[in-house]
Amino acid sequence: MPQPLRREMLGLATTATATATPTVAKNRVLCISGRVQPGNRQALISLSDKKDLAFLGKGLQSLGYSIISTGGTASSLENAGVSVTKVEQLTCFPEMLDGRVKTLHPNIHGGILARRDKKHHMEALNKHGIGTFDVVVVNLYPFYDKVSSGGIEFEDGIENVDIGGPAMIRAAAKNHKDVLVVVDSQDYSALLEFLQGNKDDQLFRRNLAWKAFQHVASYDSAVSEWLWKQTEGDKFPPSLTVPLSLKSSLRYGENPHQKAAFYVDKSLSEVNAGGIATAIQHHGKEMSYNNYLDADAAWNCVSEFTNPTCVIVKHINPCGVASRDDILEAYRLAVKADPVSAFGGIVAFNIEVDEALAKEIREFRSPNDGKTRMFYEIVVAPKYSKKGLEILRGKSKTLRILEAAKNKKGKLSLRQVGGGWLAQDSDDLTPEDIQFKSVSGKAPQESELRDAEFAWLCVKHVKSNAIVIAKNNCMLGMGSGQPNRLESLRIAMRKAGEEVKGAALASDAFFPFAWNDAVEEACKSGISVIAEPGGSIRDGDAIDCCNKYEVSLLFTDVRHFRH
Repeated sequence: MPQPLRREMLGLATTATATATPTVAKNRVLCISGRVQPGNRQALISLSDKKDLAFLGKGLQSLGYSIISTGGTASSLENAGVSVTKVEQLTCFPEMLDGRVKTLHPNIHGGILARRDKKHHMEALNKHGIGTFDVVVVNLYPFYDKVSSGGIEFEDGIENVDIGGPAMIRAAAKNHKDVLVVVDSQDYSALLEFLQGNKDDQLFRRNLAWKAFQHVASYDSAVSEWLWKQTEGDKFPPSLTVPLSLKSSLRYGENPHQKAAFYVDKSLSEVNAGGIATAIQHHGKEMSYNNYLDADAAWNCVSEFTNPTCVIVKHINPCGVASRDDILEAYRLAVKADPVSAFGGIVAFNIEVDEALAKEIREFRSPNDGKTRMFYEIVVAPKYSKKGLEILRGKSKTLRILEAAKNKKGKLSLRQVGGGWLAQDSDDLTPEDIQFKSVSGKAPQESELRDAEFAWLCVKHVKSNAIVIAKNNCMLGMGSGQPNRLESLRIAMRKAGEEVKGAALASDAFFPFAWNDAVEEACKSGISVIAEPGGSIRDGDAIDCCNKYEVSLLFTDVRHFRH
């Protein structure tokens, strides 16, 4: 038992003696009085998550540390056979206000914040009988888990906001030159090893201090995000903090000379919200920077479709999309749309990959020569049968197999520019959310309207300027990323070939010109229906051109730029 304190607090002071004397005050707090013994080493432990607590407590005790603890932590340590002094024995004051006040006391914070190299700091501690803390181990109330579980009342959320914990962590981190602060159970072994070696490694201390401040910052970010939604509800607060957690270091970025890493967004809004960041990797090489971008694009696209669908992506753009009741046929048609681009791409499905589909993925040959087995970087799907997963694993040691959950709608989309970030709503609109208004003399047939809707859903995932040609729920060709829409059209028509006749065309934005330009070229090629947002000052020309060639023209009033 340490010999730490004399009592001089809040009317409970007694005369200090040379030997520590436990005293029971009127409020029944067992208070230890007495001068602090030189060389006495103390560790303060207060944990919500008590993982490996016994290991830590026994380790510190074996190294000669006296352990000071709070409430449930103290009880757990005692049950594990570790000697503990309770915080109230040092503060000479009971825990109060339903636990809101227990460590917010000079006898605690003085012992944490005092600098050992400041004579007047140590004299002040000695004068008031306060002992120093050499180790502070604290983690916080599970606010994140509580409010993200759903259905929590506002008052319950507020009660789960930790006050004393962050105060102790910040105090210890600030004074890390003298105090080791630990907030993660994974650091217990390193802490004990450090203490056993009697090292004076300031870098080790600084790393723990950084981790402590980051821990509190992430915690405060969750509180701020939750409280803003309870107060205003606006998606764009005047100040925004995005907590990111390192998932993996990557071999390199977009190019080998660029260093890179992958972080998971720990915002409350991302809890159970799906997406590639939380996908399970069942097999294959580690994911690369470009793998994440392409897998995200493929998954976002295929998740938009309600019927069984296959999407193949290369360099973020979908190069093949097909929907069929028979997913094997959908896969073959998606490859056929652009076999050259599909080779080495990412293939995504919105239904389970079973044994039959896995065999088709493994054995399917390129439509170009009927011989070359198709190669992919990644397969991503919502789930896999046991046999399907086994077969895919046999296709290649490097094939990355991802199991992902569908992205929830209504997410905040962030994008970095030099010195700042752009924030916007995610583009969640589907054909069911809008009207395809016929503005030409020829109204589309039902099948043509379905083709236009399919093409429109595809084109929203293609980089601007974007054109997609589709028929019978199958992409036939697409043109992407061109500075002018006419060039994107010509690329899409070249890929579609003779199948362009009777097909639907969708454009991500309006056509600025019609005659002797994209609209007329599309009409002359045999396109039967065009879907575009409209809104150009020359919309009348587009309508007149379509009427001349008896092509149906649909205005959606919705643009789908993707930069």
